[in-house]
Amino acid sequence: MKSKMDVVKTLLDALPYIKKFANEKIVIKYGGSAQTSDSLKSQFAQDIILLHTVGMKPIIVHGGGKSISNLLDDLGIKSSFIDGQRVTTKEVMRIAEMVLSGEINKEIVSLLNNQGGKAIGISGKDANLLEAIPKDFEKFGYTGVIQNVNPKIVENILDDDFVPVIAPIASASKLAHPGFNINADLAASQIAIALNARKILFLTDTPGVLDKDMNLIINLDIEQINALKLDGTIGGGMVPKVDACIEAIRGGVKKAHIIDGRVEHSVLLEILTSSGVGTCMQL
Repeated sequence: MKSKMDVVKTLLDALPYIKKFANEKIVIKYGGSAQTSDSLKSQFAQDIILLHTVGMKPIIVHGGGKSISNLLDDLGIKSSFIDGQRVTTKEVMRIAEMVLSGEINKEIVSLLNNQGGKAIGISGKDANLLEAIPKDFEKFGYTGVIQNVNPKIVENILDDDFVPVIAPIASASKLAHPGFNINADLAASQIAIALNARKILFLTDTPGVLDKDMNLIINLDIEQINALKLDGTIGGGMVPKVDACIEAIRGGVKKAHIIDGRVEHSVLLEILTSSGVGTCMQL
């Protein structure tokens, strides 16, 4: 009987958040270990379908850097990074699009559909969802910076009661151009702004933003984030993630979350509980 009452208590605890976020758009950047572990993949799909079933509108933006690197290695194609960003030659661009728009995107769609959901996979090229220009062609090649987001295709997918799954490949204005490889964190941020999303979540391989003693910082505002960047507390790979959070918040998204994708059902724990599992950022 106690275990049944625990289930009821859990559902009642989640009810205020289900009501609060009903019909709200929630952008989730999916990557890290959650994207490579079979059990975490399954749990992630369950989380998304539950959110969708109770009336929220999840939008998935995924990365896939490790898978791109693995295939490039298998094919003997050299790839390099500058300041943590991949240098995208035309050959690397072909592989990146193949992996992101093909392999990973369709795997996520299949995971969601197998859990009883309805998902549709697209890339930023579809209906010119993402339009980009070179970040610095001489230095980074076909790595791009988003100039414009046309969210209509995503809104149509949501209106038809599907879950959109988006690969971060952008279109270019030139004819016969291969397109651009886009940082998935920044793509998620720009998409969240364009869709007027209520929240954005970034799944990572860390508990969230940590202080100098490696303790989790639960809440941050922009002023605190900038101070922590200046004193070196926030550094390395966490910098682009908090920058993407700041960009989203300044663009109108109410809250941005960095959560540990290695934690089982971390998406549900962050959205449907009062304590959460990561770092929450807001104005």
